[in-house]
Amino acid sequence: MSYLFTSESVSEGHPDKVADQISDAIVDAILAQDPQARVACETLVTTGLVVLAGEITTSARVDYEAIARQTIREIGYDRSELRFDAESCGVITTIHRQSPDIAQGVNRGQGLDPDLGAGDQGMMFGYACRETEEYMPMPIAYAHRILRELAHIRKHEKHLMPYLRPDAKCQVTIEYTDQGQPLRVHTIVLSTQHEEFAEDWKHMHRQIEEDVRTKLLPRVLPPDMVDERTRLFVNPTGRFVLGGPHADTGLTGRKIIVDTYGGRAPHGGGAFSGKDPTKVDRSAAYMARYIAKNLVAAGIADEVLIQVAYAIGIARPVALYVNTYGTARVPLSDSEIAQKLLELFDLRPAAIIEHLGLQTPIYRPTAAYGHLGRTPAEIPFTHTTCVIEQTSNGPQEKYLTETRKATTFPWEKLDQVERLREAFAVQETLSN
Repeated sequence: MSYLFTSESVSEGHPDKVADQISDAIVDAILAQDPQARVACETLVTTGLVVLAGEITTSARVDYEAIARQTIREIGYDRSELRFDAESCGVITTIHRQSPDIAQGVNRGQGLDPDLGAGDQGMMFGYACRETEEYMPMPIAYAHRILRELAHIRKHEKHLMPYLRPDAKCQVTIEYTDQGQPLRVHTIVLSTQHEEFAEDWKHMHRQIEEDVRTKLLPRVLPPDMVDERTRLFVNPTGRFVLGGPHADTGLTGRKIIVDTYGGRAPHGGGAFSGKDPTKVDRSAAYMARYIAKNLVAAGIADEVLIQVAYAIGIARPVALYVNTYGTARVPLSDSEIAQKLLELFDLRPAAIIEHLGLQTPIYRPTAAYGHLGRTPAEIPFTHTTCVIEQTSNGPQEKYLTETRKATTFPWEKLDQVERLREAFAVQETLSN
C-alpha cells in the first residue's frame, strides 16, 4: 500500500505574499541603516490601497511609501489594467514605536534577564529530511520549484507564455510507500493568472494547459517522478484573469505553512515576515531548521524535528524537543540528542543573531517561495549612517555610506556537519 501527502505554494504575486514582501523590504531598509532596530511591520493590500502598520523603533530614515511602491513594481504589478499597480495605489502608513514593556525584556540589561531576552513567548519548529537535495519534503519543494520557474518565464522568457500575470498557486501531491519513500508525483494543481488573450475562454484554457505541460513542468520535475498516471489540473475554474490584491485582500503572515514545510512539520503559529531577528518567531525557527538540516546531513538521523520554546524577556529557551521518528543512526535516545544539542549550540537570541548574521538586510528574498530549502548567497548592501556636523549654520545631518556584505539564507548552510559528526561519533558518510 501507499499514501498521499499534499503541500501548496503561492507565487510572489499572491496578495498575501505581496504583503509579506513589502513588510520584509521595510525590515531590510531599516536594518541596512540600523542593525539594532526593532521592527514589527504588518501590511494589508487590497484594491488600489496599501496599509502599513506596526511598531518600529529605529534611528533609520526610511521612506515607507517608496519602498512599498518599488516592491509592488518589482513583483509585476506595474500597469493599470491589473487594477492594482505601483503608481496609482494609495499608501497609508500608521506606525509607532515598540512598547516599552516589551523593549525592557529584549534590550540588554533592562529586564529581569541581563541578556537580550526573547521577544515573545512561544514555540518554534525546525525540520529536515532526505527526500530532496534541499533536505526538504518533496511536495513543498516541488511546488516552490514550479512557481519559481513560472515567475522566471513571466519576467525573463515572456515569449514562452506571454499572457502570464503575477498571481499564481501550485499544489503538489506525492505518493509515498508505507515506509515513507517518495514514489511519484500523483497530482499537480496549478492556477495562474493570465491576460484575456482570446474571446473563447476554453481556447485560453487549452493553450495555458498545453504550455504548462510542455514548457513549464519538464524544466523542474525529474522525469522519473512523473508518469502517465500523474494528474494535472491547470486553472480548474476555466479562467483566472482577475487576481492579485484586486481580487483578494492580502495580509502579512497568512502563508506560514507555505513559508515552512508545507504542513509536513508542526508550526508554532508565529509568522516570519515583517519582524527583526530579536523576534524568536523568526530567528529561533531559522536556528531550529539550521540544526535539523545539519543533523540530517551529518548522518545522525534521516528525519529530524526540533521544537524550541521561549519565555518573553528570558534569553535561554525553556525547552528543547527532538524527534527523529525512529531514524536515528546513533545509539542515543531523542532526549539524549536534545541534551547534547543544548551543549553544542547557544540558543539565546543574541547568540543566534550573531552566529547566523541576522541583523543584516537579507529578508526580502525569503518572503516568496519559502524561507527554507533555499541556497545561501553573498550579497552587497549599502550601509548608511547619519552623523551630526556642527556648522556655522548650526547642526547639520550628514549621511555616510559604505558597501558591506551579507549572506542570504545563512540558516541553510551545512557548516556544522563535521562538528556534529565528531560530537556524535558518526563514522559512515551518507549521500542524499
